[in-house]
Amino acid sequence: MDRLLQFIERHSFILGDGAMGTMLQAAGLTTGGAPEEWNVTRPEVITGIHQGYVAAGSQIITTNSFGGTRFRLAREGLQDRVHEFNLAAARLARAVADAADHEVLVAGDIGPTGEIMVPLGTLTPEEARAAFAEQAAALAEGGVDFFLIETMSALEEVETAIAGIRSVSDLPIAATMTFDTRFRTMMGVKPVQALEALYGWGIRAIGANCGNGPEEIERVISEMVAAKPADVHLIAQSNAGLPKYTQKKIHYDGTPEVMADYARKMKAMGVTYIGACCGSTPAHIAAMREALGGEGVDR
Repeated sequence: MDRLLQFIERHSFILGDGAMGTMLQAAGLTTGGAPEEWNVTRPEVITGIHQGYVAAGSQIITTNSFGGTRFRLAREGLQDRVHEFNLAAARLARAVADAADHEVLVAGDIGPTGEIMVPLGTLTPEEARAAFAEQAAALAEGGVDFFLIETMSALEEVETAIAGIRSVSDLPIAATMTFDTRFRTMMGVKPVQALEALYGWGIRAIGANCGNGPEEIERVISEMVAAKPADVHLIAQSNAGLPKYTQKKIHYDGTPEVMADYARKMKAMGVTYIGACCGSTPAHIAAMREALGGEGVDR
């Protein structure tokens, strides 16, 4: 049973959540720390962030596991704690979802390894698949409803993530790439190229996240809308505008009102899974829900 697709098809739209990193930084996470470690050292903070998004109307919450592969965690010397951190991430989100006053799914977040794959880099497909499988197994054990592969730039890495997940779990998979370089990914992938490749690999919930704000996502999604097969559900999770560096901190210029307008546009374009990314907060999600009329939320 593909719970994700069934969930989407029961609603006119699905409202996702917003940024985890932005909220963690506001809570005191420094650039030198691993966000995933907070799943075990400060679980109350992670729980509070999930609860904030659910209260704002999110129907999907995303685990705090974006950098949960051994490659990312190795930057902090934590590569031997993949299972511990990802299991905790899933269990924290699962507990919040199960206690919510409306139906909420848990997305097991899987981000890029941060490495470049051969032949341009040194990461082999076998190493990547093993790393994604290790992470996915722990997220599945913790109770996620589906996996969300996100912020990818290379199709080769997406393919290995899908293969790694499928080697350990039969849960649904959704995938988004980030088109932040003249409407292409950093590795030169175009929106329709991504759509066609992911569809060929059996993914039916496909889209874009992060990037350079709502206007960029709008163009990317418009290209996907024009090319998508009828059985594809599109995902849009834009950053809250563009980052601005002021007073030694990064701030995003996308207000809740800006993101509300973005949400209306995405729904009008036929996007069925609408969320936000960097710079967004529960206030942004609440504004998006109000703008969308809230009819997608079961209450």
